[in-house]
Amino acid sequence: MSAVPRRVEILPPEGVAIAFEVAPLGARFGAQIIDLIVTGIATGLFLVLVASTGWVSEGALMGVGAMAFFFARIPYYIAAEIAMNGRTPGKRMLGLRVIAQEGGTLTPHAVTLRNQMKEIEVFTPGTLLLIAATLSTTTLLILLAWVAILLAVPLFNRRRQRLGDLAAGTLVVTTPRPKLQPDLAEPRPQSPQFAFAVHHLEHYGRYELQTLEDILQVDRTRLTQAAARQHSQTMGRVSDAIVRRTGYEGLVREAETPAFLQSFYRNQRAFLENRKLFGEDREDKNHASPPPPG
Repeated sequence: MSAVPRRVEILPPEGVAIAFEVAPLGARFGAQIIDLIVTGIATGLFLVLVASTGWVSEGALMGVGAMAFFFARIPYYIAAEIAMNGRTPGKRMLGLRVIAQEGGTLTPHAVTLRNQMKEIEVFTPGTLLLIAATLSTTTLLILLAWVAILLAVPLFNRRRQRLGDLAAGTLVVTTPRPKLQPDLAEPRPQSPQFAFAVHHLEHYGRYELQTLEDILQVDRTRLTQAAARQHSQTMGRVSDAIVRRTGYEGLVREAETPAFLQSFYRNQRAFLENRKLFGEDREDKNHASPPPPG
C-alpha cells in the first residue's frame, strides 16, 4: 500500500497560504546518502594527498581521516543550504528543500542549528554503531534506545520533522515543478496603466506565481457574498505586498486590483521564462540572486 503524501500549508508574511508536500523519509534518506558520498569523496581525496606527503604515519591516518570528515561535513551542509536556498546537492537531486515552517525566510541561524543537531542525531550514534562490538552491554542498550527515539521523532509527527527541524523551526518539503494554467498566460489586451520594469520582476519566483494564479483562477460568481468580500480583501493584501516588495511606483486603486494582478502575473511569468529561471533556478522570493551591477 503506497503512502499518501502529507501536505501542509505555510502562511508567508504576505498572508496567502502556500501548500507544500512533506518530503518522504525515504527521499530524505537518499539525499543524505548522496551528501555522504560527496563529503566522503572530498575526505578521501584529502587523505590521498596527506598520505602522499608522508607527513602522517599509517597508524594515524585513520584518525586524520575521521577529523577531516568532521571538518568537511560541518561547513558542507550549512554552506550548501544557505547558498542553495535550503538544498544540498543530495536534496537538489531528489527534489527536496528545507523551508521555514512559519513561512518566513530560511535564516542562517536556523540552517546552522538544524545541521549542528545532525551531529547528535546522525553522526554520533552512527559512529558508535560502527564500533558497537567494543561497547559494553549497558552502553549498547542506551545507544539503541537513543537511536530508536531519534527514528521515532520524524515517524510520529505530521510534518516528518527530526529533532533538528523542531529546534530550528524548519521542515523538509518536495519541490515539484508546478504547471501553470495556460489560459492565464495567453496574450490578452494589457492594461496600459500598468507597466513593469525588470527591477519590478526580480523579486518573485514560481511558487509565488503559482499562488497568484490560484487567486486569479477563483470564480467569484460561485462565491457567497462573505466569501467574495474575503477574496477581494485577499487580492488587496497581495497587491499591496507586491507593490511594497517590488517598489512599484504606480498607483493601484482598489477597483484596479484585479487588472493589476493579472498584468503583473503575465509580466512576471514571461520574465521568468525568458530568463530561463522558471521552474528551476528561481523557485521563490527567497532565491539567492546576484546583486545588480554597479
